[in-house]
Amino acid sequence: MDLVGKTLLITGASRGIGAATAREFAARGANVALVARSTDEIAVIAGEIGEKALAIPCDVSRHAEIEAAVNATAQTFGGLDILINNAGVVDPIGDLADADPDAWARAIDINLKGVMYGMRAALPGMIAQGHGTIINISSGAAHGPVEGWTAYCSSKAGAFMLTRGADLENRAKGVRILGLSPGTVATQMQRTIKASGVNAVSQLDWSDHIPPEWPAKTLAWMCTPAADTYLGQDVSLREQSIREQVGLV
Repeated sequence: MDLVGKTLLITGASRGIGAATAREFAARGANVALVARSTDEIAVIAGEIGEKALAIPCDVSRHAEIEAAVNATAQTFGGLDILINNAGVVDPIGDLADADPDAWARAIDINLKGVMYGMRAALPGMIAQGHGTIINISSGAAHGPVEGWTAYCSSKAGAFMLTRGADLENRAKGVRILGLSPGTVATQMQRTIKASGVNAVSQLDWSDHIPPEWPAKTLAWMCTPAADTYLGQDVSLREQSIREQVGLV
């Protein structure tokens, strides 16, 4: 899985899956643009990676900002080969009857509109160059309801349909579009879920969660033809066969 000369832009890159993925792709020789609202954190990670990394402060819920990030990445590295829409929030957690409408809408802005904005910004360039890969970080919550997570489930379900629809429109144009459902990962999001005490996921032990390096390695594998059978679909890291193909077992 040699990624030398390829350029990746990943959102939500300041921690968790995003940070692990930036380091994984850089280790494989890729140029990496780290995008997040947490300016200091992405600057530190970019500094660790070195000259092949670019830190871009950005709120993915603002189309102009993610478009500017895509353009800056292409100008710096001579193009964009891979976009990973990773930024996401699980809040607000709680019954829909008690939900704060503004907080609920904010989850949609980040988890759904942010994915669309990233794809909209990256697709024209990828179509023009005749190749590219877009991976949207999905969830089991995209495919089934979870108590207390109406905003998260709804936004992830919408993002999954974006994956399917965009694949339908762009596969023949050379752009690969697919999703990754990583399962429960040992990140800050799981600490938020744990603290809520809502639903069975919050009752899991920390040892039940996989390390963020597993999704990072899977994302690298998904950028190769080995994952072409999953175009327009979600790859589930809960499946043993996927873990074996990635080399996690």
